[in-house]
Amino acid sequence: MLWQEEDTRPYECDGLTAYRRLPMVVALPETDAQVQRILQTCHALGVPVVPRGAGTGLSGGALPPGDGVLLSLAKFTRVVRVDPLARIAVVQPGVRNAAISDVSAPFGLYYAPDPSSQIACSIGGNVAENSGGVHCLKYGLTVHNVLRVRGYSIEGVAVDFGSEALDSPGLDLLALAIGSEGLLAVTTEVTVKLLPKPEAARVIMASFDDVRKAGDAVAAVIGAGIIPAGLEMMDRPATHAVEQFVHAGYDLDAVAILLCESDGSAAEVEDEIARMKQVLEAAGATRLAVSRDDAERLRFWSGRKAAFPAVGRISPDYYCMDGTIPKKRLGEMLNFIGTLEKKYGLRCPNVFHAGDGNLHPLILFDANDPAQLKRTEEFASEVMEKCVEVGGTITGEHGVGVEKIDQMCAQFSAGELEIFHAIKRAYDAKGLLNPGKAVPALSRCAEFGRKHVKTGVQSHAGLPRF
Repeated sequence: MLWQEEDTRPYECDGLTAYRRLPMVVALPETDAQVQRILQTCHALGVPVVPRGAGTGLSGGALPPGDGVLLSLAKFTRVVRVDPLARIAVVQPGVRNAAISDVSAPFGLYYAPDPSSQIACSIGGNVAENSGGVHCLKYGLTVHNVLRVRGYSIEGVAVDFGSEALDSPGLDLLALAIGSEGLLAVTTEVTVKLLPKPEAARVIMASFDDVRKAGDAVAAVIGAGIIPAGLEMMDRPATHAVEQFVHAGYDLDAVAILLCESDGSAAEVEDEIARMKQVLEAAGATRLAVSRDDAERLRFWSGRKAAFPAVGRISPDYYCMDGTIPKKRLGEMLNFIGTLEKKYGLRCPNVFHAGDGNLHPLILFDANDPAQLKRTEEFASEVMEKCVEVGGTITGEHGVGVEKIDQMCAQFSAGELEIFHAIKRAYDAKGLLNPGKAVPALSRCAEFGRKHVKTGVQSHAGLPRF
């Protein structure tokens, strides 16, 4: 247990560093029994508990309670077992995403979801936020690759979601647990699916002289009946930042680039690459470069995966958003973001999981300037609400946390939010697990509505900042 300020300070925020709060205490259990006792004690005393994994989340989901316990699962790092015949791995929540593929590699298997933070993020956090990655278009998000989640309720009662079998008895609540952001239970064990490594993989880098053409090309690829292993988009500011950082070989003259990967047997890859090239050329690509070997393929992807640290080199701070829209609206959304850059006087490189319409605009700002942070919040709010307006949603894989809690009021009605609260009460009647996250109080939505009508945008009033 940590309680001295110098020990608890590293836990004051997660990857969303704009909002910080010093935890009262940090608990670091090593066994299930210790987790159970902590939860039972906190429940009896009415003390809030916030579960935390690796702290790489980007929505403030692990922002500590100022008057409660931050429950870190950092010591739960054991790979319980790998079963190559069943193609599963059973791991504790602190195991890193990439480590699952590492331990599965000797069997010719791997774990498909690959967030950009996969070398650091933990599987427990992936479960909490329903993380994706650059290959989620073909292989799905965390929810499509997890079979079972075990843990404890706030009362210290063991809970089990899903099964290693094809079906589980009773109601199938696994999808409810995945993406629940620590509101329902504390995860202590996860069973994931493993897949055979593809025989071959190649990636096309397609250049475009217009962002709308690039966005339309994404829809054209999917419309042609092709489901690439990965389909990512980056605009010119993003590629320039990345190229200085990792030298991925990107076309710096392009206004936007697409990375389109095919994997499978060698014959399947050759055929799909040829089909994608035809579609991309017809959609207006100005240049196509196909990876010649696996080293070049990995280099192309290294740039996309390094986008966040790359922009961190050119700005004191960045605010990474996470909205999802219909693919046919990608070009429109990029142009909208461009108008907001001028409106708020802030730069915003863009990277996208383009194949499924998941946006990651990166607003560059200086958090030491309160006025810039306020403009950044307003910028982000307009982007999130535009996502809802065009038929999308305010999050794809980062979760709501505290970052987008106001925009939940824009997306859902009071009746819908009450259903969320009812589910929360079924698992946590006292509201002690990760309070104030993901699902806003109806009173907050009423206040949001009043301020939104008055100002047109909503800042994160009441959240602790720098």
